[in-house]
Amino acid sequence: MTDKLIIEGKSKLEGVIDVKGSKNAATPIIAATLLTSSPCILDNVPLVGDVEKMLEIVKKLGAEVDFIEKRKVKITAKNISPEKLDFDMINKMRSSILFIGPLLARFGTVRIPQPGGCIIGSRPIDFHINAFSKMGITIEEFGLKKNGSRSSNVYHFNAPKGVKGKEVVFDGFSVTGTENVMMAATLAKGKTTIKIAATEPHVQDLALFLKKMGANIKGEGTSTIEIKGRKELTGAEHFICYDYIEAGTLIILAVATKGSVCIENAPVENLKLLLNKLKSSGAKLKIGKSSVVVSPGKKLVIDRVQAMPYPGIPTDLQAPIGVLSTQAEGLTLIHDPIFEGRLKYLEELNKMGAEIVICDPHRAIINGPTKLHGGKLDPLDLRAGAAIIIAGLVADGTTVIRDVTQADRGYEEIDKRLCKIGARIKRINR
Repeated sequence: MTDKLIIEGKSKLEGVIDVKGSKNAATPIIAATLLTSSPCILDNVPLVGDVEKMLEIVKKLGAEVDFIEKRKVKITAKNISPEKLDFDMINKMRSSILFIGPLLARFGTVRIPQPGGCIIGSRPIDFHINAFSKMGITIEEFGLKKNGSRSSNVYHFNAPKGVKGKEVVFDGFSVTGTENVMMAATLAKGKTTIKIAATEPHVQDLALFLKKMGANIKGEGTSTIEIKGRKELTGAEHFICYDYIEAGTLIILAVATKGSVCIENAPVENLKLLLNKLKSSGAKLKIGKSSVVVSPGKKLVIDRVQAMPYPGIPTDLQAPIGVLSTQAEGLTLIHDPIFEGRLKYLEELNKMGAEIVICDPHRAIINGPTKLHGGKLDPLDLRAGAAIIIAGLVADGTTVIRDVTQADRGYEEIDKRLCKIGARIKRINR
């Protein structure tokens, strides 16, 4: 059974809330600990669903996973085997695709099913297949039978002579593709050059961790990354970067609810475009080195928002901005060209009284401001889960989120933390 949230809207939010470690950085870094048999220590680990599942998969591979402190974990992947991959768990989370790179690099072979995850449209494994095929790796696809019928695709990545360093040119945006190739390349023979590489802060944090392990990496944070393979990597200790997506979500939440909130541990350098957009739209923000103070504003005019790869406004913040747009003056065009299913949450907002026209899978027009009213809602993906919580806080009356699993995947104890600054949220364990 899954938990649900009951939210009473129109609460006055004020106080301080801190940003936790980045889920999107923690998941590839946990996978990267498999590149060495030596112990690795990770600090500032966010206690969220996706991270807990990644650690559980690592355990089932044979690694020792021990929490030294609440958010500090020691991982020793000395006696692991790629044959112990838990297919059922892989099927439930997209981030599990990140096990391909490190297991290939260390063992030369891995079998993995099609990873699961958010319902936000097509997220093909093709980027990974095309990239690894350029590195001397053969990939076979076959159907996994369950109860006598084919239930999912399984991919066998095999490099009997080891991974070879090559030039890999992505033909589209792929954060996990970039991360997978980076990890595989650290132990490859020769030099790997990644072109059209993702530049997100969590990709850079992975590169920093790999460097601490002894990897030879140049160019992270740019569209071209070069990696010279090493024979082996060592253990390392690393502090996971703070989550700029969570920071952006909390800032937008405070603006939407007209709260007086200080968001601490905010990586403001990674949020410049978002902060500029909010300020130019009328939001009252005081920006420090690692904090953002939001004060109640009077009038908000957003006009247009387009989700883009970093350093643009992230697709992961498009849904919270969509909720904010229902409270802005006039028409707001939301454009998300990255995933064709990212706008499904807008149908839930329309149930709450929003005036939204979904033009096509990538564009919607929101008319505001509109008075939202509570309802019974079902978020379909992680970021929509956060957006619906914001909508519930903005709305009149009671909002019931019937399954909080999605939000729990990426936001640590979000209900408890929001209650500390005045939100009225009750979690029902079912």
